[in-house]
Amino acid sequence: MARIELTPAERAVRRGEAHHLEPVVMIGADGLTDAVRAEIDAALNAHGLIKVRVLAGDRAQREAWLFELADTLGAAAVQHIGKLLVLWRPLPPKRKASDDDRKPGPREYKVVKYGKKPGQRPEIKTVRVLGNQRITPGGLVKKAKRRMKSAKKAAAAAQD
Repeated sequence: MARIELTPAERAVRRGEAHHLEPVVMIGADGLTDAVRAEIDAALNAHGLIKVRVLAGDRAQREAWLFELADTLGAAAVQHIGKLLVLWRPLPPKRKASDDDRKPGPREYKVVKYGKKPGQRPEIKTVRVLGNQRITPGGLVKKAKRRMKSAKKAAAAAQD
């Protein structure tokens, strides 16, 4: 991937945004390993702008790692100050969940309550029921109770 080049004004904006951030990845004594690269890539996908703390190496080595990360991950090298590296990459578009991945949402039911007198109109109300709720025969919405998973657990709960 190619490194993203920022104008000085864009770089200044990114530095300002990164000022309050804490480092999310640390490069230790082993240096820039594949696992560290993967973690930095995941952090860039999640946050877009990250700080990386380098615990080993001299200034020239840290500078080389900054530009190597920017080249390999398609990010912009925003800043190298002391032992901190700041990288930025635009956030990828969020993947929309397809209808197959989604769980059913709240359901709406019409509850009809008939009056005690024969000529009275029935009372009709719409009730929204979530996944862990049920409607009683009287038309009330109750939260479902957790079921015990085994007879042993039920016996243990009864002894307590």
